Amino acid sequence: MTRRLLAALLVLAAGTACAPAGQGASGGQDGQAGGRVTLRVGDQKAGSQALLKAAGLLDGTSYAITWSQFTSGPPLLEAVNAGAVDIGGVGNTPPVFAAASGSKIKVVSAYRQSAKGSAILVPEGSPITSPAQLKGKKVAVAKGSSAHYHLLAVLKKQGLSFTDIQAQYLQPADALAAFSSGTVDAWAIWDPFTSQAEIQHRARPVVDGSGIVNGLGFQVAAPAALDDAGKRAAVGDFLTRLAKARIWAAAHLNEWAKVWAQETGLPGEVADAAVANAVATPVVIDDSVVSSEQEIADAFTAEGLIPGTVTFSQFVDDRFNDVVRKAQQ
Repeated sequence: MTRRLLAALLVLAAGTACAPAGQGASGGQDGQAGGRVTLRVGDQKAGSQALLKAAGLLDGTSYAITWSQFTSGPPLLEAVNAGAVDIGGVGNTPPVFAAASGSKIKVVSAYRQSAKGSAILVPEGSPITSPAQLKGKKVAVAKGSSAHYHLLAVLKKQGLSFTDIQAQYLQPADALAAFSSGTVDAWAIWDPFTSQAEIQHRARPVVDGSGIVNGLGFQVAAPAALDDAGKRAAVGDFLTRLAKARIWAAAHLNEWAKVWAQETGLPGEVADAAVANAVATPVVIDDSVVSSEQEIADAFTAEGLIPGTVTFSQFVDDRFNDVVRKAQQ
């Protein structure tokens, strides 16, 4: 087992909590808890659990849910591949890296949001004012994350390659510490960390993701979970609730921001800014989504940042596309 996988599983073990109320962790085989299915969900900061709670859609499931918090998408998908998590939410790039490593994953739902929350930040007073000036600089980024592709795409647009910078592969908490201490020159990151850095640390964006990244996010499941009839039904219900919650959040930003602040412990002004950037629309996984993700995979292959080539369509399961329609009813 790799060191990264061990770390992911340690995070999972430390972060698992039961929700909704009265629906405990799995105590039996094949995802059964006292005869009832348990869906093990991987989550990130201000993610699905907070959103469902804010929308009032967390309770009343016929199955139990256990939640595990992860620092970013790549370790979450390592847990999915290891069979420790059934499903989890990630950005547009982690599935590409997971696919390139041969992980057992299936992308089962998608949403699209503004790319403004994705940003390459520099400290207040930095002489860097344009993306071209990142050449030769130390840039913090979580490897295999959506920020990783954003950074790659920005460099490519400037006629630079990834080898033209000194990439510092750091998870968000470590990157924030390095950024605030001046150990790195810039930080490629996503919300809510973008808003947190801008408001609490006076970071300045050099460029955001508008017109550069596709703004896609996904729920990614373990094939073994989809092969289990009980868990497959739970996945369908969970995805429908999540799509409904996204539609609710878009129309109730203030309510969503208040719950978000309570769940994360961050100030209301950070929550307000992050939520405004995170309005998401559920979308079906169609050819346009697959081709957009294929472009990301091809870009990483061309740069030599992933092994071999990835055919993204092979890691997609579109049987749950109808959750978009159900969420709109």
